[in-house]
Amino acid sequence: MGQVSNLLILWRPPKPALGEPERVEGLPKGALGATDDWRLPNLGRRCGEAVANDLIIIRDLLLRGVIGVNDWEREVEQDILINLTLTTDLRAAGGSDDIEDTVNYRTLTKRIIDHVESHAPYTVEKLAQDLADLCLAEVGVQRARVRVEKPGALRFARSVGVEIERSRQDLG
Repeated sequence: MGQVSNLLILWRPPKPALGEPERVEGLPKGALGATDDWRLPNLGRRCGEAVANDLIIIRDLLLRGVIGVNDWEREVEQDILINLTLTTDLRAAGGSDDIEDTVNYRTLTKRIIDHVESHAPYTVEKLAQDLADLCLAEVGVQRARVRVEKPGALRFARSVGVEIERSRQDLG
């Protein structure tokens, strides 16, 4: 089931005609635990749930914090570049124009800044997981894609980093 889930995340079929649901093609019968005519109105839905695939994007948040395994990295702050893509449902906020109906990305960004400045993880993997957990703790966020990079960490490379994607189901 985990491998099929990854396929659904990475593969997006062409959009159907207006009013027609998307169909998952090319998977073995029963691979999704349903019959071949199981239809998904979009890839964010599971068995008929009404879930939107709207995105909130926070791009190129450049912070400074202690991160790394080397002795010198534990003593100085380094640049940390963060990119986030949050999957949520923005229909209510789009209709009401009310900040209470959406994920307040200003508040979330302040939490991320506080976390980066007050924690000192050894790996970018740990920081990425921490940030994904912070994002998923926000009401309405269903998925979080988090990219954490250390600019200039490798000679001859602009940056090095990781990108992870987590969902509410991944929370322990």
